Amino acid sequence: MKSTFTKSDITAIGKVLGVDGKLKGNNFRFELSNSKENRQLALEIYPNISIGKKKGNLISAYTHNTHFQLQFCNGYVVSRDVGEVTFIGESKDRVSAIVIEKEGGCTFYANVDRKILSGDYRMISIDVMLAGIALSLTQEEKKPKKK
Repeated sequence: MKSTFTKSDITAIGKVLGVDGKLKGNNFRFELSNSKENRQLALEIYPNISIGKKKGNLISAYTHNTHFQLQFCNGYVVSRDVGEVTFIGESKDRVSAIVIEKEGGCTFYANVDRKILSGDYRMISIDVMLAGIALSLTQEEKKPKKK
């Protein structure tokens, strides 16, 4: 994958999250804090770096007690109304994603079957349905521009 995040992508993500991304070496870092809910989160976007023998985008999210990493991120969706950015990694018929909330929350979904994203939610269990609904917006994700 040769696509990468541009400066305009970083700006758009920062607007939704309410913080500017700061260039830190080979990544852009966003630091979110929510004292009301005692949350802190650091989001790092590594555009077009070496991952094994290939190049791709790496997304890392750090909280007090977790570290989520999405390798080969190939798109993202900004949801201004709810203050979230969803970073997407696709592989054949599977989707993985990290959802970053403006308030410092973070959700991770891995290996979700693409078929459930547009299927009939009444036919699946509530636990699976939540991932399907959350990731259904990835059907029209924004791809980082090719460099």
